[in-house]
Amino acid sequence: MGMGHADTFHHVRDFPYFELPFGLRIDLPFGLTKFMVLQLVAFLLALWIFRGLAKRAQSGEPVRGRWWNFWEVLALFIRDEVVRPTIGGHDDHHGGEGQEAHEGSAVSSAAAHPADKYLPFVWSTFFYILFCNLLGAIPLLGSPTGEINVTGALALVAFVASVIYGVEAQGVRGYLGSFLPHMEVPGALSYVLAPMIWTIEFVGICIKHGVLCVRLFANIMAGHTVIGMILAFIAMTANSWLYYVVLPTSIFGQVAIGCLELFVAFLQAYIFAFLSTLFIGMAIHPH
Repeated sequence: MGMGHADTFHHVRDFPYFELPFGLRIDLPFGLTKFMVLQLVAFLLALWIFRGLAKRAQSGEPVRGRWWNFWEVLALFIRDEVVRPTIGGHDDHHGGEGQEAHEGSAVSSAAAHPADKYLPFVWSTFFYILFCNLLGAIPLLGSPTGEINVTGALALVAFVASVIYGVEAQGVRGYLGSFLPHMEVPGALSYVLAPMIWTIEFVGICIKHGVLCVRLFANIMAGHTVIGMILAFIAMTANSWLYYVVLPTSIFGQVAIGCLELFVAFLQAYIFAFLSTLFIGMAIHPH
């Protein structure tokens, strides 16, 4: 443990140590960084929560308890309102299946759905990003998703997943051919246009996944940067009479932005999961 300097923007910057109150810090060994540790914490949180939820759901009985019901509701929302309607067809999970789900545990409903094979990936993506986002609400920690390298890796995983699922559904030739729409053009002209259109379509899907990276990074970083700037106003007026005006105003602003950040944490995790699901649907259903 050593001494360190307070960093107003510590939530969106990665360091090989954790900052503590009074200028103290904990140095990390083995080349680890703060965001590496926080990502591991997010993984362990997801593992603990959903192993517990799975144990309670596997009996087929309704899951009880506000804590467990909260996570069950989120999981069911992603399943019933994102993955199944987007990939497998909206009408498939209504009717008889819905009745069965209400008779026992909703998570462990025996009624299968074609889109459920993609649930493990989408669930993992949503909750992992959510926990990474929420860790930033804890003082002196930070949001790993405020680092573009982290969001870039997540977007790359989503891209690879969509390619794997597309190849699995259509085969290599069918998947690659899905980037080339049917064209009613003369034969000679098609040989010129086809490579251009295929390249544009493929580059387009790469750009769409790149936007996943930038959107998540920008939204999380922006919120914490605003909070940092509001806190900086207090330090800037410390030796002035304005301090007594700025202090309560800044605290109120920080609380308000903090509440908005909690909403953004859920919203950005949802958007990333929804768009990833949409891209998977595009990969396995070219039409």
